Amino acid sequence: MRITRRDVAVALGAALCTCAAGAFAQGQKPVLGPAVWDWAKLDAKPTEVGALRDLVRQPTATLDELEMHVTTLNPGLASHPPHTHPNEELVIVREGTVEVLNGGSRKRLGPGSVIFNASNSPHALRNVGDTPATYHVINWKTPATPSN
Repeated sequence: MRITRRDVAVALGAALCTCAAGAFAQGQKPVLGPAVWDWAKLDAKPTEVGALRDLVRQPTATLDELEMHVTTLNPGLASHPPHTHPNEELVIVREGTVEVLNGGSRKRLGPGSVIFNASNSPHALRNVGDTPATYHVINWKTPATPSN
């Protein structure tokens, strides 16, 4: 049996596709399984506005991406200017007093308060208290998350 140029081209194409798929798979983070984060063991990295504790940013069994972090804001400071993003987000206030822009209005909230930032809805958060404000942020992306 004689090997033709076409046979070589097909074999080379298949090998390249296999290598590309392997490289793509290696770049993907593994699916998050059961996990816990011990508050006492979380590393607080200083930022210009306070501190950040990164928890996770990876896919789960049902989400394209789950991202969680904890932010601590110093008194009088904001995490960032008002902005939007396509993914939805929950913010849970752990301690302190914050003012949030949500749904077109500003609201003052304290410990235990929960904020839902809808997809592409302008939002912002600022520490309006005299002590640091700490809050948990949970973001997720699904196939239904807009790509903009």
